[in-house]
Amino acid sequence: MQDCGSPEVVFRLSPLVQQRHWHAVLGSFLYPGSPSALADTPSSPPDLPEASPSHDTTVCPVPSRPSFPGSPAPCGRRAWLDMDRETRVFAENHFRRLRGRLPSRVCPILDRVDFIENPDSFSYSDFFKGYLLPNLPCVFSSAFTEGWGSRRHWVTPSGKPDFDYLLQNYGDVVVPVANCGVQEYNSNPKEHMPLRDYISYWKEFIQGHYSSPRGCLYLKDWHLCRDASAKGIFTLPVYFSSDWLNEYWDTLDVDDYRFIYMGPTGTWSPFHADIFRSFSWSVNICGRKKWFLFPPGQEEALRDCRGGLPYDVTAPAFLESRQHPGLNHCSPPLEVTQEAGEMVFVPSGWHHQVHNMVEWAHPAPRAQELAQEDTISINHNWVNGCNLANMWHFLQQELRAVQQEVSEWRDTMPDWHHHCQVIMRSCSGINFGEFYHFLKVIAERRLLLAKEIGSGEVEYGEGSRLGPQQTIFDISRIAEVLASVVVNPDFQRVDTSMLSPQPEDLLQQLEEVMAAMESL
Repeated sequence: MQDCGSPEVVFRLSPLVQQRHWHAVLGSFLYPGSPSALADTPSSPPDLPEASPSHDTTVCPVPSRPSFPGSPAPCGRRAWLDMDRETRVFAENHFRRLRGRLPSRVCPILDRVDFIENPDSFSYSDFFKGYLLPNLPCVFSSAFTEGWGSRRHWVTPSGKPDFDYLLQNYGDVVVPVANCGVQEYNSNPKEHMPLRDYISYWKEFIQGHYSSPRGCLYLKDWHLCRDASAKGIFTLPVYFSSDWLNEYWDTLDVDDYRFIYMGPTGTWSPFHADIFRSFSWSVNICGRKKWFLFPPGQEEALRDCRGGLPYDVTAPAFLESRQHPGLNHCSPPLEVTQEAGEMVFVPSGWHHQVHNMVEWAHPAPRAQELAQEDTISINHNWVNGCNLANMWHFLQQELRAVQQEVSEWRDTMPDWHHHCQVIMRSCSGINFGEFYHFLKVIAERRLLLAKEIGSGEVEYGEGSRLGPQQTIFDISRIAEVLASVVVNPDFQRVDTSMLSPQPEDLLQQLEEVMAAMESL
């Protein structure tokens, strides 16, 4: 995915690519047996992990005693998570004040990004109320990650990537590699190679004074955390532990949204916002990054005359182009320089661009005095109760875009609404039926935990890893979004006859549990 905590996931295709996707898929409906034009276009958004197969939503793999959040990935230990009652009430009042407005669209104007220095004086509630709910970015100091195994083993004493250790432990693993020097729509083309081949290229790139005829290659979106050999490389920060996206994929045991990025100076991630309007976090294991962050809504001023978003917001051609009529109305981005060990939190819907930096040596910025910064980072995308409404809104926007594009066939194509859902899934990786399955999996796990809490069977801090106040909050957020889903006209056209439980029945269960747990 992308460089932002999730990091570079360019989940949205350009208008041209979307059109090619839709027309190709439409071709299979209108002209069965015809070759698909998708043969020379990405099969899914460029950096989007492969979507899981269609799920039989009548079967939900729910363990008898849920752990949080899902079966632990081998690479990171998880912390016990709960909020106090005051924080839960604070959150409920926050969403009540929004009155249906999206959290991502209600944020103050910032002139800087806060830096969190001391782990001992910064609680989960501090983060939840100060940054997660208001959807604001922040940077955590290296003190928050000083105990991570990756910072001990993947880096030499001089702060460079430890190629010998990486080769010894992961050399044969096949990894995805993007060419940063080639633009393919709004992303970069990728190839796959063993890590040892990428490190061989990396060494040659360094020896060639950070240049190579092969271009500037960037290892991106490596799912190392699904590899058992990755055990112990990091400890999941408690601030990011409410992670429904990876909980869902861990439950299905299909995929995840945890990624490793590695690359030399000059590698970068194009302008994007994260998949499904997820949050993301990104930790530099070594090296430095420059972030350009745009609050939700500002990206609209960056669109060109055809409605497309830019590929590179730092390019002189973009800054001088007359093709972007709203550019003069866009505030400058927030800029963040992320040092080794530091952790960046990217809120929902914030577009951003990320560069692995060149550092000027002091005092004179002459070419021979450049200090190159080879960079490794760990990144996650995640969704929870705070940005679930943003995800649902994004999916509705995606479907409307598909419907508008294929509107001319509405009266002539059988099952037009169903085909729109299929096309949406090909472009976005998920459709309304699968979104309900996502809600169902998380909801049923929370309902099981609520039952244990009500009976006094749960042992806080042991098996559950999720406390009662966090459980209540999660249930309330699922219920609010699910209530919007069940009355949505397009969802009502989805065939739910095989769903179990039916969406209305699941919503009733959630509301009953909320009422029963109100006094906690």
